[in-house]
Amino acid sequence: MLEALITSKTRIKLLLKFFLNSNNKAWLRSLESEFGESTNAIRLELNRLERAGLLTSQNEGNKKIYKANTDHPLFPEINLLLIKHFELDKVIDKVILSLGKLDSVYLVGELAKGKNSNLIDLWFVGEKIDKSYLLKLTEKAEQLIKRKIRYVILNQKELNDFIKQDGRDELFLLWEAG
Repeated sequence: MLEALITSKTRIKLLLKFFLNSNNKAWLRSLESEFGESTNAIRLELNRLERAGLLTSQNEGNKKIYKANTDHPLFPEINLLLIKHFELDKVIDKVILSLGKLDSVYLVGELAKGKNSNLIDLWFVGEKIDKSYLLKLTEKAEQLIKRKIRYVILNQKELNDFIKQDGRDELFLLWEAG
């Protein structure tokens, strides 16, 4: 879907990196090794996105660190477009309803870091979650979206312990009760 709208594969990778999870930050050389592309191609796209106001940057030592500009008026729409591209909205719709006392759902792993992946890692936070129902719904969602889903069930204390260990940047909140 994205490839039909955006012809630059580098630009798509950058949008995934920064707009799927706005906590992601990166510098040019780290993107070169992550994407396996030339620094020149990446630099051109970074400059275009920064000139358009979609990315912001700041210097840290000798590195220019880029991140998504969450204040840009198009940020929510680009984020939603990426969520729909990976059909995460369908996963949420299929899995969340009738699960039990669910507090939140987080995307973790490669997709949360803005890397394309055929594996979707989800954390379900709550109490008394119906595991057999979750398994059944996850299998249906996998067939619907043609991707594998791996999940972990946590309680709020386990999530808080992870966040205290500076894991906040690895989490992308997909859904929250209330």
